[in-house]
Amino acid sequence: MEGIRGDGASSASPLSQWGHDGWRIYQYYLDKTTPHTAYRWIGTLVITAIYCLRVYHVQGFYVVAYGLGIYLLNLLIGFLSPLVDPELEVTDGPSLPTKGSDEFKPFIRRLPEFKFWYSMTKAFCIAFVMTFFSVFDVPVFWPILLCYWIVLFVLTMRRQITHMIKYKYIPFSIGKQKYTGKKPSASSSGFRGD
Repeated sequence: MEGIRGDGASSASPLSQWGHDGWRIYQYYLDKTTPHTAYRWIGTLVITAIYCLRVYHVQGFYVVAYGLGIYLLNLLIGFLSPLVDPELEVTDGPSLPTKGSDEFKPFIRRLPEFKFWYSMTKAFCIAFVMTFFSVFDVPVFWPILLCYWIVLFVLTMRRQITHMIKYKYIPFSIGKQKYTGKKPSASSSGFRGD
């Protein structure tokens, strides 16, 4: 009759409770990294360097590297794209300004920076772990994969840059915009008429 009282904590197995506690601790520290953008990206660069050294050292796993490159390209496109694509849908909510007379609207990404960083770091960690299993070491001629990935990258970026030029948006903010005051007009002479 103990379970009828609704005591949910006693009905959970210790293994699932440990898993839940571990996930909460992981999420707590992940949330604490949010404001430290530079340190997060430095850590990702270190993980990337370790992965590249591993692939160079074992001279294999090129298919894993190619899959990782395609996934990173997909993440980059999401990071550079606006949340609401003016080509695909017309909404009443926030959208990109299309004329110079439109009011300023901030650029809202389809994939925010934190999720971009997190997905990229996770992808490098998973690819690194995959390099320890020989089942993923498929023999391929890697220069063909590299050339194909470069062509795919160039074509995709050209399309993205054309889209950015067509709809006049820049996916990066270079500091906060500052109010400089009213510009003097040619019709005002400074005489108040007192």
